[in-house]
Amino acid sequence: MGILSGNSKDEPLHYGEVFSIWTNLAANYGMIAGYQTFYNHAGDKDLKLILEEFIQGAKEEVKPLEKILKVNGVALPPAPPERADAKLEDIPPGAKFNDPEISAALSLDAAACLVACSQAMGMSIREDIGLMYGQFHTAKALLGAKLLRLNKEKGWLVPPPLHVNHPEK
Repeated sequence: MGILSGNSKDEPLHYGEVFSIWTNLAANYGMIAGYQTFYNHAGDKDLKLILEEFIQGAKEEVKPLEKILKVNGVALPPAPPERADAKLEDIPPGAKFNDPEISAALSLDAAACLVACSQAMGMSIREDIGLMYGQFHTAKALLGAKLLRLNKEKGWLVPPPLHVNHPEK
């Protein structure tokens, strides 16, 4: 048997896997802090609910990422502190994120996460790492679909020019 056969958890990580996991963890730490800040700025109750889902999803991803790095002797990236709760009315209007801006930022993050998960899956040679990123991808796609529905319902979606006139054949 070769070094890459048997239980994939016993196989060494390659540098690309380490980099993907480390950067994913660093990004999640930052997103958790950012989403907690967005939560303080959000006024719409449905947006606050989806922000809670984004925060919880990122926190759930952190657990296996930290574990893999620790088991493999890789130092964890620095993490910002948890954000304090603030009252929306205490944030000055000119310094406040508005709900459509928050939703657009979440949409951008969801799309970027899908690409990053796909890249990590494609370059992983350890099955457990590829499968983990497949799970992250599926969870983020479902969350992104919920966010798209919210954006449409609230009128926050700004579509590109729509092609409605079809040339006659």
